[in-house]
Amino acid sequence: MEALRSRAARGSGRARGGALVFVGFMGAGKSSAARAVAAELGVQPLDSDRQLQAELGEPIEAFFDREGESAFRAREEEVVLGLLARPDAEVVALGGGATGSERVREALIPHTVVHLEVEPDEAWRRATGKGRPLARDRGRFDQLHADRRRAYMAIADAMLPPAGRDVVRRALPGLLTLRDARDGGGRPVRLVWAHAQSGDYPVFLGRGLIADAFFHRVSVEPYVVTDENVAAHHRVSGRYTVAIAAGEENKTLASVEWVLRTLAGAGAERGDVLAAVGGGVVGDLAGFCAAVYQRGMACVQVPTTLVAQVDAAYGGKTGVDLPEAKNYVGAYHQPAAVICDPSALETLPAGEHAAGYAEVVKTGLIAGGPLWARIRAGGEVDEETILGCLRTKLETVAADERDAGRRQVLNLGHTVGHAIEAATGYARYRHGEAVALGLLAALRLSGKDALRDEVAALLAARGLPLSFSGASVEDVAALTERDKKRSGGRVPFVLVEAPGQVSPGHEIAPAQLRAAIEELHGG
Repeated sequence: MEALRSRAARGSGRARGGALVFVGFMGAGKSSAARAVAAELGVQPLDSDRQLQAELGEPIEAFFDREGESAFRAREEEVVLGLLARPDAEVVALGGGATGSERVREALIPHTVVHLEVEPDEAWRRATGKGRPLARDRGRFDQLHADRRRAYMAIADAMLPPAGRDVVRRALPGLLTLRDARDGGGRPVRLVWAHAQSGDYPVFLGRGLIADAFFHRVSVEPYVVTDENVAAHHRVSGRYTVAIAAGEENKTLASVEWVLRTLAGAGAERGDVLAAVGGGVVGDLAGFCAAVYQRGMACVQVPTTLVAQVDAAYGGKTGVDLPEAKNYVGAYHQPAAVICDPSALETLPAGEHAAGYAEVVKTGLIAGGPLWARIRAGGEVDEETILGCLRTKLETVAADERDAGRRQVLNLGHTVGHAIEAATGYARYRHGEAVALGLLAALRLSGKDALRDEVAALLAARGLPLSFSGASVEDVAALTERDKKRSGGRVPFVLVEAPGQVSPGHEIAPAQLRAAIEELHGG
C-alpha cells in the first residue's frame, strides 16, 4: 500500500512506540534483521550480544563456560537494560535468552517488540558449531526452543514467521505503522506478518481499530464493499460504499456483476483499494471482485464476524456460490492487509457468534496443543483465541497456498457442511452451523467417537445444531459427491486421528458416508 510504504522512507522518531526491538531464538537472524532495518531508517543498530562481548573482553562462550549461566545472565541483564534506556536506541537486537529476565521484560514495555520466528531444525543448523553454549545438545536445544517460543509470544507486539532472510524488509512498513500506533495513549495493537508464495501482508489485531479509523494508517481512501447489516454498525470511510444484501444466498455472480458495475460507474481504477468490511460472505465476494476488476486491484479485509476473524479473511481464497454447489466460482487473491477488530463482535447476533464458534473448534482440532486445550476448556472466545486461530490459518497457508497438500486440512468439516448448505438453498443454515454438522460427520468417519462426543458437547453449549432438516439424506450425499475438491471422480475427505493430527486425502466408501449423513438427519 502506498501510504504504508511511504512511512519507511520517512524514518522514525524514538518518542512514538519506542525502539524496534528484535527478539527470538538462536539463529532467528535478529542481528542481521536489526542491521537491515537500521540501514533502511538511517540509524545505528544496537546489538546486546555484540555489546556484551565487547564489555567482557572475551568470547561469550568462554565466559559462559568458565563462570556459568547465572553469572552470564546477570551481566547480560545489565547490558540489555543499558541499551534499552539509551535515548538513541532506535533498533535493537537482543540475545535469545535476554527476555528471561523480569527486569528486561519490564523495560521492554515502552518499546515495540518484534519476535522473529525460526523452526527448530533451521535454528539448529544455524546455531550449532558457532560458539553458542546452549547449542551443543539437540534434545535440550529443542526443549529450550519450545519454552522460549511461548515466552517470546507473551511479550511480542509483532510476530514475523520464518519466511526468508528478507522478511523483515518486507514487513518494515507494517512494523513502522504498528510502532506509530503505539504512541503511549493508543489502544494495544499487534501485528502478525502473513506469508504466502504470491505475496505477504500485515494482519493488525486490536480492539477498537475500526472506530479509531486505523484503516487510514494502512491504506489510501478505499472503495468500500459491505452488507446492509454491517453498514448499520461499522463504518470505514471511503470514496464510495457499496452495500449488498446480507446472507449467503446473495453470494452470487449477480451480486458480483452489480458490485463491479457500481465500481466502474464510480470511476474506480486498478490502482485503487477495495475494503471488504463484513463477514465471510462480504470478504469472499469483495475479494473476488478485487481479483477480477480490471484484472486485479488491492483488497484490504476488515472482518466483522467471528467466522471471518478466525478463518475467512486470511489466505486469499475468494469466490461465490452457484446453485449447484458452494464456492464453485473463485480466484486466489491475497489481501493487501487485514484489520481484525475483536470489538466488532459485540454487535453480532448470538446466532452469528455461535456459527463462528464452529470454525474456532475446527481450527483447534487442526492445531492441537495449547490452542485446543484453550478451546476444549469451553471459555469465551477472546483475543488470544482469535490470535491462535488466525496464526494456525496463516501457517497452514504459508506451507501450501494453492491447496495442493497441507492446506486441505482447513476443509475439515466443510465437505459435508457445504453439501448441507447447498441442499438447503444457502438459506436454512449459516455457514458455521453447517460446518458444525460437517465436523460431527468427519469425526464419525474418523472413528473418533469419544472426541466426537466432546466436540458435540462444545457445539451444543453454543446452541449449534447437531442435526439437520430441510433436505434429504440423498440430496446431501449427492452434493457431497459434487464437492469442488473432487478429483479423478472421487472426493477426498479430511479426517482426524487426534487434535493436532489431521490429514487430508482420505477415500470414504459411499455406504460409510451415507451412514454418517443419516446420523445427522433430523427428519
